[in-house]
Amino acid sequence: MPRIHLPSRDEMNVEQREVYDRIVSGPRGKIQGPLRAALHNAELAEKWQALGSLLRYRTSFSPRLSEIAILVTGRQGQSPFEWYAHRIEAERVGVEVSLIEAILQGERPQDLSEEDAAVYDYAMQLCQHRSVSDAVYARALRHFGERGVVELTALVGYYTMVAMTLNCHEIPLPEGVAPAFPLPQHAGLK
Repeated sequence: MPRIHLPSRDEMNVEQREVYDRIVSGPRGKIQGPLRAALHNAELAEKWQALGSLLRYRTSFSPRLSEIAILVTGRQGQSPFEWYAHRIEAERVGVEVSLIEAILQGERPQDLSEEDAAVYDYAMQLCQHRSVSDAVYARALRHFGERGVVELTALVGYYTMVAMTLNCHEIPLPEGVAPAFPLPQHAGLK
């Protein structure tokens, strides 16, 4: 159960419905996950979806490389919903199941291409240490250029925010979907 009410379209005010309609008529085709929470503030949801759309669909990265970075971020952020949504997308764009399974198990995938390895290592270090080593940065810069490292950093940062939102508000997985791993525990937090 989510910690907050997730309004249906009929329960939304005019501004919320306008944002909702723009989201479902765009490349996402539906509204799920963190945008359901963000819609409590229509302006926030509008800006959120615009940034997400840019980072997901309009960067210099191929969908495959973007999805590798998102899977690493979702797993490191311990977000079952993010993992669920992007595993499907990763498979759709051709990310090998063995690579996906290694990320799920917390292992570095075997036989990565140079570009896959550059994205994987950059995303892992950024998630784990909130920065990256000089060597990992230089390799990403060599493969993707300055624009690419800026986009990759923003992509990981955006999906970190997504994971935190999903986890904090306990946005549920679709009915009948079992989480690939448990939600982070908050019972002991004060």
